[in-house]
Amino acid sequence: MSGYETRQKNSLVGRLSKADKGQYLKKQDKGNCMIQIDRNQKIHGRRLDIITYAYGSDAIVVEGRLTDNRYQNVYYFSNNEIRPPGVVHDLVIRMVVRGPDLVIDDIDVDMETVPRKDCRQLLEALRPVIGMKIRAGFTQQIKEKIGGAKGCTHLAVLLLAMAPAAVQGAWSALARQPVDPEKYGGAALGFLENTCWVWRSEGNLMRELREKLTQSA
Repeated sequence: MSGYETRQKNSLVGRLSKADKGQYLKKQDKGNCMIQIDRNQKIHGRRLDIITYAYGSDAIVVEGRLTDNRYQNVYYFSNNEIRPPGVVHDLVIRMVVRGPDLVIDDIDVDMETVPRKDCRQLLEALRPVIGMKIRAGFTQQIKEKIGGAKGCTHLAVLLLAMAPAAVQGAWSALARQPVDPEKYGGAALGFLENTCWVWRSEGNLMRELREKLTQSA
């Protein structure tokens, strides 16, 4: 564990209640790897890479890439073909996300590697998401607009992974300068609350954040 990771762990433990701290440390004592893996028996790998870039004064560009790599021969029963190891999907999504409301202003898709030529007919499949806001209910909206036979499963998976990264990227871009808590405090609470166990409504961190925002108001 790096020095940074150790400091982060100690900071987290320090904020936990006595009961939560005991439960957390008990889990840590069990070790991080209970399932043994033979690293020489790789079959399939999926990699997601998501980066946020500045885009003007009030927007960001989020670029995501999904790569599926097969490490062994694969038999395609649909046409009795055996395909050798290699990349089967290499898909890229770029989307412009604007303002504190996180509105998707534009989106485009590159399909650098796909298993079938018909897949490329879905290059415009994500256009229906333009104008949507990244907020609670986003996942269900995506499933309704581009899920199933309406689109590409792998593009949908990548887009859904990019949404929380866009939230992180947007706030990181905003926080390059001191943030006005009166202007953005409510949005911060809305984005963080109940997104995970650490940021649960009744947790210490949420209580501390509410107190800080109340004091600065």
